[in-house]
Amino acid sequence: MTRIFDRITIEPGKCDGKPCIRGLRIPVHIVLRLLAEGKAPDQIMADYPELEAADLKQAMEYAAWLANEKTVIVPGTPK
Repeated sequence: MTRIFDRITIEPGKCDGKPCIRGLRIPVHIVLRLLAEGKAPDQIMADYPELEAADLKQAMEYAAWLANEKTVIVPGTPK
């Protein structure tokens, strides 16, 4: 089953092409780091008023999806 992340955008000209929330200049990794550090979702949304609860939920879903992806090592590339 293909997962659709409609709140995660990747644009080459924004944030070095890193995944962001809804085209905002808020990278997914920032949201995930704040959650991992124990910051409450309500506090994150207060600090970033553009964010919605669904954005935080989808950021976590996106991280789980990425962690489940298979990593393929291409011979001859640095590890």
